[in-house]
Amino acid sequence: MTHTATALHLDAQQTAKLHSLYRHLHAHPELSMQEFATAALIEEQLDGLGFEHFRCGGTGVVGILRNGDGPVVAFRADSDGLPIEEATGLDYASTDTGTLPDGTTVPVMHGCGHDTHVASLLGAAEVLAGNPDAWSGTLVLIFQPGEETAAGALAMLDDGLWDKAPRPEVVFGQHVMPRPVGTVAISSGPVAAMADSLRVTVHGQQSHGSQPQDSIDPIVMAAHMVTRLQGIVSRELDPRKSAVVTVGTFHAGLKENIIPASAEFTLNIRTFDDDVRGQVLSAVRRIIEAEAAASGAPAPVIEEMYGFPQCFNDPDAVPPVIEALRLALGTEAVEITPPMMGSEDFGHLGTAIGVPSVFWMFGGTPASGIEGPIPVNHSPFFAPELEGSLAGGVAAAVAVLMSRLG
Repeated sequence: MTHTATALHLDAQQTAKLHSLYRHLHAHPELSMQEFATAALIEEQLDGLGFEHFRCGGTGVVGILRNGDGPVVAFRADSDGLPIEEATGLDYASTDTGTLPDGTTVPVMHGCGHDTHVASLLGAAEVLAGNPDAWSGTLVLIFQPGEETAAGALAMLDDGLWDKAPRPEVVFGQHVMPRPVGTVAISSGPVAAMADSLRVTVHGQQSHGSQPQDSIDPIVMAAHMVTRLQGIVSRELDPRKSAVVTVGTFHAGLKENIIPASAEFTLNIRTFDDDVRGQVLSAVRRIIEAEAAASGAPAPVIEEMYGFPQCFNDPDAVPPVIEALRLALGTEAVEITPPMMGSEDFGHLGTAIGVPSVFWMFGGTPASGIEGPIPVNHSPFFAPELEGSLAGGVAAAVAVLMSRLG
C-alpha cells in the first residue's frame, strides 16, 4: 500500500478529542518549569498511544515510538504559559494563577500558543501511531518546559536528554503565530534572534523629598540610563545591522516624598550577529556605569538573568521541509520569510549533538472576518483559532515527519 503525508490525518472522533484536550490545556496553563499537571497529562496521552516516555529536566517529557529500521527524527513542542491575565473572553479561558520565583502570585495564560504546540504534536503523534505501515524508524517527541525563561532546553540537556533518548538525525519544531490558518512561514539560516536579559540595580543615597541636595537620586540617574541606552541602536550601531534594546521594567521607591536608595530596571537585548551582540552589551555596560559615575553614585550592579541562543535553520535541511509543507498545505500557503526578532531556546537541542534543526511558524488567525488589530503573541487577547490552528499544526508536523520517516 502506498501512503503519502497528505493521506494521513485524524478522523472526526480523534479531532474532537484533540479539541477537548486543547481546551483543557488552554484553561490550565502553568508557569515556566512548573508544568507538573501539563507533564502528567502529556504522559497520559503518550501511554494511550503506545509511546515509551520519561521525564527529563524536571517537567519535560520525552516520548519515543520505535517502528522498525529507519531514521531517528525528533520533534519539539514547548509547554509553559505566561504571567498574563487572559482577556480573550473564551469559554475555556484561563482563570488559573501561579507563583513566580519571588513568591508573587500572578494570573497565568497560554499567551504564546504553547498549548497549541503541545496539542498539535500530540495530534501528529496519534496520526503516526495509528498508521505504522506508512513509515519506519524512530520518532522522538520532546515536550519541553520553560521556553519563556530560556531554562527548559538546557535543563533537559543537563538531565541527559540525548543519553536517555535515541539521538536523531534532525530536530524539528514549530510555533503558532498571528498569520492565516493553514499557512506556514519558514526561513533558511537565522530564524530568531539571540536574546540577553539583564537586571540593573542602581544605588543612590536616600533622602527626604524636600531635601534633594542630600541625596543621590537613583530615579533620575536610572532615567538618564534608560534614555541614553536608546542611542545605542540609533547612534552607535551600523544602520545595516539589526538590534533591539528594550527596557521592560522599572521599579523604585515606596512613597512620593522619599527619594529612595535604589532603583531597578530590566533590559532585553536582541541581536543576530555575535559581533553586534558584543558591541551592544559593551555599550550597555559603559553607559550604565558612566551615568552612575557622573552622578557620583556607587557602582551599579548588572546581573545576567538569562539568554537565548540564535535559532538557526540548517540551509541543507530546509528545502525538503519546504517541499513537504507545500505538498501538504499548498504551494501558496508556504512563505519564505526573513528572520524575526523573537527568540527561542529550541536551537540548543540540535546544537548540543551537532545535528541540524528546522523551525517554522504556522498560522493561528482566521483568514478573514477579524475586525481591528490582530492580537499578537504575549497579548492578553491572543487566542489561536482552535480548529484551523490545530488542523494546520498537525498537518505541518505530519508532513515534515513523513518527509523523513515515510
